[in-house]
Amino acid sequence: MNGGSVGELALTGGEPVLGSLAPVNWPRTTDADRAAVLSVLDSNVFVSDRTEETAVERLERSWAEYLGVRRCVGVSNGTTAIELALLAHGIGPGDEVVVPALTFVGTAMAVVHVGATPVYADVDPVTFTMTADSLAAEITERTRAVVPVHLHGLSADLAAIDEVARRHGCVVVEDAAQAHGARYRGTPSGATGNTATFSLQMTKNLPTCGEGGLVVTDDERVADRLVQLRQFGETIRADRPRRYVSHRLGFNAKLSNVQAAYTSSQLERLDEYHAARRANVGAFLSRLRDLDGLTCPSEPDGYEHAWHILRFVVDFDRVLPGVDTAAARSVLMRALRAEGMPVTRYQMMPLADQPALRALVRQTPASWPVTQDVIDRSFTLQQRHLPPDAGPLLQSFADAVEKLWAQRKVLAELAEGAGR
Repeated sequence: MNGGSVGELALTGGEPVLGSLAPVNWPRTTDADRAAVLSVLDSNVFVSDRTEETAVERLERSWAEYLGVRRCVGVSNGTTAIELALLAHGIGPGDEVVVPALTFVGTAMAVVHVGATPVYADVDPVTFTMTADSLAAEITERTRAVVPVHLHGLSADLAAIDEVARRHGCVVVEDAAQAHGARYRGTPSGATGNTATFSLQMTKNLPTCGEGGLVVTDDERVADRLVQLRQFGETIRADRPRRYVSHRLGFNAKLSNVQAAYTSSQLERLDEYHAARRANVGAFLSRLRDLDGLTCPSEPDGYEHAWHILRFVVDFDRVLPGVDTAAARSVLMRALRAEGMPVTRYQMMPLADQPALRALVRQTPASWPVTQDVIDRSFTLQQRHLPPDAGPLLQSFADAVEKLWAQRKVLAELAEGAGR
């Protein structure tokens, strides 16, 4: 341990590695970000239906150039981005859309909101992303689209997924909400030829000051439909006044110019922050990879991880043998939090088990055994590792994990006592 000799666990009255639970210090708002927002306030241009170029249009152009895609459309949030992308591809009632069983609930809710039915594919136990084999097993004659999620900042295996989708005539809409800066085989996530969606919610690697979303595509027709869908089905053009004519059933799903200006300013530091995060997380994980029974998040060959969320999977049979998995996970997380490391579960259940979605599920829980196992045996670290100067904090977190691993016998006794 960098912190010196192993002391008594904080959970049993010892001195914690950190004096208190590490606070959230993300996003980092700089003077440049403040100036960008003030410039919008001073301009008095707050909405997108104006003849002059807006902050939304500038962000759309910048993000499209960053990824190397033709079009980008700003929308109100990441879930709306998925909804509008599916609608722009003609997905609706009667259609099935395959999504991973391990992801945030918004992915499946977007499918339901357009009238389609989500179907759940299992994930890889190491990358936590949808597998092509599981996708192929769930495709039926009603399957029209696939939404692979680049979970935690790591791209899904798009080559394999795209091959299955093409074979069955399915549209691929990538959910890259957590993958700003990630790469797959040298290509930025979201720029592989499919329509892709991003979230700008304030916890993301590329944040705004609240909520926001982006959809990118190389298909001009899809992009034009997206522009109509986000504003009541109207065609808004800079060379003429707004006509208030709706050509399709649309939504009020626009991105604010204030939020766009904030994100544009953040985008100027995305590569700098990404590089620092990779170095900090790499040094952190290097201290934990050899701990018996702990599987750290990893970066397969050909992938570049954005490290949005860090998920650790524990072999509790080795770490706390003889202890019920739920009790073992609970005491381990309590002990880490007592040392100042704010770990969470993030997903509490496979997506299909969410109460709001259960009535639509046609599969049995046996359809996603890997997802269930990952959820049962894992914990996550969120946000605290995102700032570029998080390196020392992450080293303290490594101290905390090493401290617990050195006192697994004490943890086992605590877990057994809690289970009685």
